[in-house]
Formats: sequence, C-alpha cells, structure tokens
Amino acid sequence: MRLRPLRLVPLALLALLVAPTLALAQDGSSVEERIESLVVATDSIWVVVAAVLVLFMQAGFGMLEVGLSRMKNAGAVMAKIFINLGIAMLMFWSIGFAIAFGGSGSFMGTAGWFLSQDDVFPAYSGGIPIEADFLFQSVFVAVSLAIVFGAMLDRVKTAGYVIFGIVYAGLIYPIVAHWTWGGGWLGQDGFLDFAGSSIVHLQGALAALAGALILGPRIGKFRNGRAVPIPGHSMPLALLGALILLVGWQGFNGGSTLAAVGVNFADVIVNTNLAAGAGALGAAVGSLIMFRTLDVSQIGNGLIAALVAITAPCAFVDPWAAVLIGTVAGISVPPLVVAIERLRLDDPIGAVPVHGISGIWGTVAVGLFAVGDRLDAAGLGGTTGLLYGGGAHQLWVQVYGVLATIAFTGTASLLLFGAIRYTIGLRVSEAQELRGLDISEHGMFGYPERFIDVPGAEPEDLPAFSPSAPVGASVAGDQGEEASS
Repeated sequence: MRLRPLRLVPLALLALLVAPTLALAQDGSSVEERIESLVVATDSIWVVVAAVLVLFMQAGFGMLEVGLSRMKNAGAVMAKIFINLGIAMLMFWSIGFAIAFGGSGSFMGTAGWFLSQDDVFPAYSGGIPIEADFLFQSVFVAVSLAIVFGAMLDRVKTAGYVIFGIVYAGLIYPIVAHWTWGGGWLGQDGFLDFAGSSIVHLQGALAALAGALILGPRIGKFRNGRAVPIPGHSMPLALLGALILLVGWQGFNGGSTLAAVGVNFADVIVNTNLAAGAGALGAAVGSLIMFRTLDVSQIGNGLIAALVAITAPCAFVDPWAAVLIGTVAGISVPPLVVAIERLRLDDPIGAVPVHGISGIWGTVAVGLFAVGDRLDAAGLGGTTGLLYGGGAHQLWVQVYGVLATIAFTGTASLLLFGAIRYTIGLRVSEAQELRGLDISEHGMFGYPERFIDVPGAEPEDLPAFSPSAPVGASVAGDQGEEASS
C-alpha cells in the first residue's frame, strides 16, 4: 500500500536530525568536540539575540526623549539618536573595545585595535567568538551615550555633542569598563557590577550632569528663583519609550551571562522584572506623597530607575531583595527630581536621579544583599553581602568603586565639555533655541504640519464650530482660524 504524504513527515524530521550528526562523525570529531561546538553555537546565538534587544533600547531612548522634549525639537532628538549609535559603533570598534578588553593592564587595555587580534582579549578567551562579544559590548556603549544626551535636550549643538561622543565612546567609557569587566584593578579588588549599574548607567549620568552644568538651563526653566515646568509634548511617546527600554533590558541583564548553557539567565531576567514592577509602583506611591497625584512621567521614570538599580546585582541577589531594591529606587525618584530642580539643574528626562543615583544604589546594594551561592554560580568572585553575614568588605569595595567612577568620569566629562564650550561652542544661540533645533540645526521640522502651512494637511470646507452646535459637530474650522491667529 502506498504511504500517504503525511506519513513521510516523521521520516523527514528524523533525517534532518541525523544528518548533522553523521556529517560531524565523518569529519573525525569526538563526541566531546561535537558537544562543545553545540554549546558555543548556543551561547553565541543567545548573546547576539541579547545584543539585538539592547540595540532596540535606542528606540526606547528615542521615544522617551522625543516625548519629553518640545515639539519643535522632536526631529533633532531622533537625529542625535542615530548619530549616537554611529559614534558608539565606530569608536568602540576602532579603539574602545581594545581599551576596555584588550591586554591585561590594570588601568586600560593596550592591544587589539580594530578587532585585529583575537588572542589579546583574555577576559573572553576560550568562549564565544570575539565578534559576538564586541557586538554585545558596543550596544552597551550606545546606551550609556544616549543617557548623556537626555539631560541636554532642546539646547545642545550637534557638533559639540559629536565631539564629546567620540571621546566618551572611544576613551572615557572603555577605561572604566576595563577596570572591572576587562580584568583591571577594580575587578582584581573584587568589585562587582554584573551588567552595568555603574559602568554603563552611572557613567552616562555623570557625563549628563557635567553637560547640563556646562550648558545651563533651557530658556524659561527658572524664573524668580523657582523651577517652571516645561512639559514634554507627548507623554504617550515617553511612556512607550519606557516600555521599549523594559523589553530591551531583558537582553541587557539576561545577556550579560554571556552564555546560555550552564547558567540560569532566566533567573537574572526574573529579578530584573520583579524590580521593574516594584519600581513603577514605588514611584506611584512617591508621586502621591509628593504631588498628591499619580504623575505619569514619574511612574515611567520609577520603572527605569528600578531597572538601573537591579542591573548590578541582578545575578547576585534573591528575588525578595530585587523587589526591595526596585522599590527603593522607584519611590526615591519623585523627591530626587524635585531636589535636582531646587539645585537649578535642568535635566529634562531625569538622567541624574534615574541613572545616576539609582546606579549608585544598585551598585552599593551588591554589598548588602549578595548571596554566597549566587556569587559562586556567577564565578566572578566577590564576598557575601553584609545582610547575609559576609561583613562589610564587599560593601566597602562597592563604595570605593563608585567613588572612583565618579572621580574619573565626572572630572573627564567636565573638562571635555568645558573645552568644547570655549572652543567651538556647546550651546545653540538663544534665537536658535527659541526657533527650535529641528529647523535651526536640521532645516526641517519633525512635525511640519504643526509649524508650517502644508497644502492638504488640514481638512477644508468644514462647518465652523459653535458652542451651541450639537455634540459631534466638526471643530476643524475654528481651530484652524485660531491656530492661524
């Protein structure tokens, strides 16, 4: 009897499974070698997928910063997101990756420029391909650089930002990354930062703080000694950005295992999301206490602050500690935002409290909540946290690691921004700022129909609006007249 076509499906599947095994057997590979190849392939796929998730965070920063900027600057924000990504990729490929991970110096790496020598990256020897590691680390640089721009919205020159980005991605960020992740002096001392609360986020916030100090506040932000709200033009876009960042953070923290086989990256991701949920709720509570209302922007920033805080300890702490870390980060956001404004610092997206203070808190939290079994599983050294009976040693290491980062990145960023200001200039003119960066820097509006007459953009020949008109009547006529007046 003839076989029906569907009966051939199991045979075809079996052939697909057996064929690779037969091919490997024919090339003389041992079972151990074949298993090792499969492990490397699986680990490589996970790291590349995680890198793509982190890359998607650029869309999150774009939407967050567009939403919190003025409408007349929306296009300029997206332009700088693309410029930011290009700078991060090219500078980290040419010199940054070598400084961060090449060689074994205590202060910085000195070999492997342009990924030219695979054998000079001891931090990754014997693992996945160096190209996968580079891709993952380069998108981290792009995240850190995006934080910097967030505090400088609506008033920074593109040329000045580009110069800072080149030095930051090529030199400043990689040096601090080398101290821990590249086998430098902080790593040798036992400093722990699993995915970058300090290395990525605190560094970005420090540079953002330096830039905001050198730039000064936006026109009209402070009047008669008081901060005046300058609301972003689209809160839905800003909150969409926060949600995209949450999605990207699954790869940010989970992918930092740099492996899928033999490690429980799902545990890291669970801690990440527990903290994020607690941070959003904590910020809601903090907003009610501070403002007697549920401030939507504060809730979004609370979620991001919790993600920043859990980034350093996500692999080292139990779930209850992740919830506590996220709650503290989230509930702290509203009062910190107010405190920053009282210092007359104009930080439109809250980069300093969200990425800076929360980055410090998360890094220090390792010294409080790190669990011995989890530290052993991670294989990164370190000692048990203070609250688990490990004493104050790890806490002290975390504190002076944070202080070293503040001293180096903060000082370097201030000097660099100061030099840019007094040479080519860092801030656009008052006229350009009032006109908007979209048209003054890029020659086109992000929302052209809002600012210029676009034929066909508005409906024509509709009845004018009247207060006595029935519900549902068109209002386009009067709105158009009011806008033109």
